[in-house]
Amino acid sequence: MNLIINHSSMQPVYEQIVSQIKDKIVHGELMEETMLPSVRTLAKDIRVSALTVKKAYDQLEAEGFVVTVHGKGSFVASANQARMLEEKKKEVESEFEQAIRKARSCGMEDSDIKELFEIVLEDT
Repeated sequence: MNLIINHSSMQPVYEQIVSQIKDKIVHGELMEETMLPSVRTLAKDIRVSALTVKKAYDQLEAEGFVVTVHGKGSFVASANQARMLEEKKKEVESEFEQAIRKARSCGMEDSDIKELFEIVLEDT
């Protein structure tokens, strides 16, 4: 599995693992029932502690993205459409927040941002 870990990031490594695996699941790169690499294998591949990967897998399981079968490994959980839709909505919300911050940093007023949003919405 191709994960990119930024050790100088303020985001903890296990959270980086969680967010990248969730992203792969939500965007269909990891399909239902796909077996994830073992904790040790992934830890070795991305050069982090096995405990860090275990913490990430536990978090993914707690959020319902992964199912762990003792002795067999961790697998992508059967898709829950409502959960996937909620994740995509969170992603859109985050992108809107970034766009608004960028617009404000350029000196745009809220009314200008709303007007621009309406124009873009009409064109799509």
